[in-house]
Amino acid sequence: MAYQNILVPVDGSETSLNVINHVVELAKAFNSKVTVVQVMTLDPYIAAEYLASGPSNQLIERAKNFIQDNLNTAKTKFAEAGLDVETKLLEGESIPRTIAKAADELGSDALVISSHGRSGLKKMIMGSVAQSLLTELQIPVVVIKQ
Repeated sequence: MAYQNILVPVDGSETSLNVINHVVELAKAFNSKVTVVQVMTLDPYIAAEYLASGPSNQLIERAKNFIQDNLNTAKTKFAEAGLDVETKLLEGESIPRTIAKAADELGSDALVISSHGRSGLKKMIMGSVAQSLLTELQIPVVVIKQ
């Protein structure tokens, strides 16, 4: 099976960027398009003004700029590894659901994500985006643990 459109969620951490070499190998082997995404989670109570009237909340704009910087860093690291990628800043209330929706909309046929390897109380409190995507997506999901 060839993977023509690989989706790569990142979160700005070094752990999330550990997927780069794996993605580069896959993309080169299958001549795949790669889209790197990061989700800006929107709390509907805090972001009501933003959602109603557009980008007017300074905190949200700072978060958006921070995420765009993360995406630019990822794009640069992919370029250094020899792969040109697209990036997209996604907005939603749930990170896994927003990524799953993007995978569907972008026609992704594979997803590569890192795992922070949290367990116990940290996993229970913070959740696991990778685990949620494994159960939610109908496409192959590669989880890179480092």
